[in-house]
Amino acid sequence: MSADERVRDVAERVELVDHHVHGAFRADGSRARFENGLNEASTDPLPQWMAPLDSQLGFAVRRWCAPLLDLPTHAAPDDYWERRNQLGEREVSRRFLTAAGVREWIVDTGFGSGDVLEPAELSLLSGGASSREIVRLESVAEELVAGESGAADYPERFRSALAARVTATAAVGVKSVIAYRTGFDVDLSRPHDDAVQRAAERWADQQRAEATPRLTDPTLLAFGLHAAIDQGRPLQLHVGFGDRDLDLHRVNPLFLLEFLRTPSVQRVPVFLHCYPFEREAGYLAQAFANVYLDVGLAVNYLGAASTNLVARSFELAPFSKILYSSDAWGPSELHYLGARLWRNAVARIVGEWVAQDEWSLADATRIIEAVASENARRAYAL
Repeated sequence: MSADERVRDVAERVELVDHHVHGAFRADGSRARFENGLNEASTDPLPQWMAPLDSQLGFAVRRWCAPLLDLPTHAAPDDYWERRNQLGEREVSRRFLTAAGVREWIVDTGFGSGDVLEPAELSLLSGGASSREIVRLESVAEELVAGESGAADYPERFRSALAARVTATAAVGVKSVIAYRTGFDVDLSRPHDDAVQRAAERWADQQRAEATPRLTDPTLLAFGLHAAIDQGRPLQLHVGFGDRDLDLHRVNPLFLLEFLRTPSVQRVPVFLHCYPFEREAGYLAQAFANVYLDVGLAVNYLGAASTNLVARSFELAPFSKILYSSDAWGPSELHYLGARLWRNAVARIVGEWVAQDEWSLADATRIIEAVASENARRAYAL
């Protein structure tokens, strides 16, 4: 067996911890729902003239996912949908979740949770893989201010609510989507409780006129980050590529430098999900012992071009600071495809390094296993 074949064997066999993932669709749905689920940036229905599968992601679905539905590779879009619809969402999810080779799912339940599988359901359909939860900070705040007590005693009630939610769900960490709400170019220093209370009262007054509270106040967002850190919670931060609610130019992780220099912040792991800022995140992972990165989400959307992205994630960051994720939500193709494309990329990249005697096979095996699962197990104390 050649060097690159031996590396591919390692990449194929390694079990994954998907440290940043959401649920797959729970119930059957329309073709429009499926196709819109393959577009991350736009939340609007796609125009009729746009062929949703005419994209790197769409081509990757037809290449790698079609065989799991008993179709030939590169199956026509109409044939793919017909077969998918025939099998039904639950069977489709069972096939893709099992084939992903994920041993443990770390699930952010803070978005669209009513439409997708809960962590226990994700475990069941993936053949017994375990699932752990990530608590979204903004969700805790929004539920708190929408309750009968509103903004009363907000700082202490938020701290208590966060601790209770983490305990109740046995969560292994927390997540913030501050990138979507303000960007990172705001004051992220620790606010005083008096300032937090005033901001909460303003927010509560404002949200009474709105159907659903949505936290966008930078003082309250910064408070949530520090409250989680004070409780010792590993912290995930969305960075970079997402839907158009996000101002991409305001979420470069280099805006986080002052935040990351804060001594209390350096006591907890901070995870950055980061295309197209994977090189900036790699610098931060080298500069700060507590900073980790993954390139989940974008791997799926780059499809055949994702090999170069995975290679860039291996450029500057210490290998002990890189994690696997799919960041999949909705179509279970994304849960499988994230793993499939990552395995393909790692096999090709690392296999070439071993073949050229830049890496030894022993080192290659050790690092693939670390990135696939061991780094996450250590960082989240699984």
